Parts: sequence; structure tokens; C-alpha cells
Amino acid sequence: MQELAEIMDVSPSTIRRDLNMLSAEGLLRRVRGGGSIEPDGIPFQEVAAKSASSKERIAKAAASLVSAGDVVVLDIGTTTALIARALRGKDITVITASIAVLDELRDDNDIELIMLGGVLRRSYHSLVGSLTEDALGQLHATISFLGTSGVQVDGTVMDSTGIEVPIKRAILASSPRTVLVADETKFPGTGILSVCQASDISTLVTSAKANPQTLESFNRAGSDVMLA
Repeated sequence: MQELAEIMDVSPSTIRRDLNMLSAEGLLRRVRGGGSIEPDGIPFQEVAAKSASSKERIAKAAASLVSAGDVVVLDIGTTTALIARALRGKDITVITASIAVLDELRDDNDIELIMLGGVLRRSYHSLVGSLTEDALGQLHATISFLGTSGVQVDGTVMDSTGIEVPIKRAILASSPRTVLVADETKFPGTGILSVCQASDISTLVTSAKANPQTLESFNRAGSDVMLA
């Protein structure tokens, strides 16, 4: 608990309160000495079905930000898999640890696809771990697309899976332009660890139904906000 408090720069009592709230909502399993987010509690296909039409609109809007010749990093997740589908046929390079992105682009001869190494996270169709993070540190992209489990009103981008956070931060460092894709259910969504702040995001692509106060936080931070 003390370690989480130091990472998030809050008091242990705040961490304890948030753990209790997550436990009550069934999003966290309490264990001796703290709690752990249940890994892959909802299968990939079930997550993909939630807000499907909104995610598809967001993905198409996000894909429009990619130009010929770009080197693109795609995070894991259901919306980034839809971005991959919308990018088919473009003369670009795509870097990813998402098996779902591989499935979308494996037969596209126009796209050069670079798969990052890592440990297979079967139920979420992705590769994770230090190998993934280290590989990202050696690559340089022109634009990256980041997913999230939730966005706080102040613009803090969160994640609920600890093993994903270092990879997401490596994605942020891999290119000068980072695009956050998040449907309206991610406001506030869920999350226990901070990935970054709104000021680290170049463009937020989301739904018109997203929380207006959160959108204003991104505007104040200097991020472009694109509603799909």
C-alpha cells in the first residue's frame, strides 16, 4: 500500500479507500497486505462488444490522423485493433504488441508490421513484460495510439493492470505525438495506477458523450480534442 501511495503521490489512506471501493465493485480481489486487480476479468471479445459503434467511430477518426510513410505504434486493446482495421491499405509501418492487431493486418502487403516480443497474455490477445518494454525503447515512431481503462476528471490517464503501465509509458516515449483513444465509458472508467497526464497527450479522440469536464481538462492542458 505504501508503494502504491508513493507511485501515485497520495496518502496511504487514499489508497486504502480506493482499494475498498474497487473491491466493493468487484474490480479488485483483496489479499493479505493489499489487493490485486483480477487479471483479464472480462475476455477480449466481451470488451470489444461494449460500446462497439462508438469505438468504431473513434477508430476511424483516429486512423485519419495517420499519413503515408508514418511509423505507427498501436497499444493493445479493442479500440486500437479497430484502428488497425481502418489503417488497412496505407503505406505505413505499424509497431505493436497486440495479437488482435496482427490478426487485422497479417495479410496486408501495404503495411510493414513489426511485432514486439513478450509474454503472451492469451485472454487479452497481447504480449506483455520487460521484453515488450525493452523493444519499444529501441524503436522510434512518428505517432502512437494509446488506450486506457479510465480517465479521471483532471485528465489523469489510468490503467487497472500493473504489467501494462510500463509498456504504456514506453509507448508515450516512443514518438513525439501520442493519441489517446477512449470511448465514453472510460470517463471516469476504472484504474488504479496513473499512466500519464493530459499534458502528455497530443490528441484525445473520443465520443461526443464523454464527460465535458474531463474534455475541458484536456483542452486546458493543450491537447487537441477530436469528437467522433
